[in-house]
Amino acid sequence: MSIADFSLDFPYAYGAPQASAQFRVEPEDFRVDEVLGFEPSGQGEHWLLHIRKRGENTAWVAEQLARLAGVSERDVGYCGRKDRQAVTSQWFSVYLPRQTLPDWQALNSESVQILASGRHERKLRRGAHAANRFVIRLRHISSVSDTSQRLERLFAQGVPNYFGEQRFGSQCSNLHRARALLVERRSIHNRNQRSMALSAARSWLFNQVLSARVEQGNWRTALPGDPHEYPTGPMWGRGRSLAAQQTLDLETQTLAPWASWCSGLEHVGLQQERRPLVLQPQEASWRWLEQDLEVSFTLEPGAFATSVLREIATLTGSVKQTNML
Repeated sequence: MSIADFSLDFPYAYGAPQASAQFRVEPEDFRVDEVLGFEPSGQGEHWLLHIRKRGENTAWVAEQLARLAGVSERDVGYCGRKDRQAVTSQWFSVYLPRQTLPDWQALNSESVQILASGRHERKLRRGAHAANRFVIRLRHISSVSDTSQRLERLFAQGVPNYFGEQRFGSQCSNLHRARALLVERRSIHNRNQRSMALSAARSWLFNQVLSARVEQGNWRTALPGDPHEYPTGPMWGRGRSLAAQQTLDLETQTLAPWASWCSGLEHVGLQQERRPLVLQPQEASWRWLEQDLEVSFTLEPGAFATSVLREIATLTGSVKQTNML
């Protein structure tokens, strides 16, 4: 693959789906509820708010909370960004040590609703939640028989744990910034853009290794030298690779064309980590609504719903923001 290419056409685990489907016709077609995994403690300097939103993005809601509370946006925390073209619920934290509270209900509108609130000791950080629960409607499935067979298989065996295309930005903009930063050694002064570029670079390298494993048919099996009992791939950073033997040889060969990216990531302070190659949806179910398919499943933090959906059908419509972190 050419480094200038950035093709996001990653191989399928069960072959390319024969069916196509319309996606995100209405915001209600994509519903996700964040499972926090704990309750507000009732004490502390942070205020936790459970918020449902429709057609709004996470950053915008955080801005409104900061403005309402009279605090900096850095004092507002959340576990991950949720989709705009969707109906989602998630938790936010606001650093508010003083006793006087804003009127949280003033945030309520046709697109935003406060569901619950309470004090807590800590700010919410990325990935601090337990899971995300999805209910997704795919409309006008073109092949019911092929789709039904694929659903049985992928929910039983899992899907490749790819980072979704939204991680890489519109027209791979985050990857172009990553190349400028890591290879061309050009500075990115915007903190958010720099962070997204580094995240995209690590995700891209992981997807290259996972793609190679899918093509070899061993993505569901731990190879000799994998540091875990289950198959994993590298999240590149500083230090020696955590893999050895056959796993290390495969990853070294796969990432050889991207050596400058690996070297660049090693010099920005990120540490070597591992990520599972297999994404296993939990609590999975589906039902047919005439020619429409409604699928429900739960994913762990950091997993992408599009990694599941892409194995079900070829989607028409926007998938750029189908990001669950």
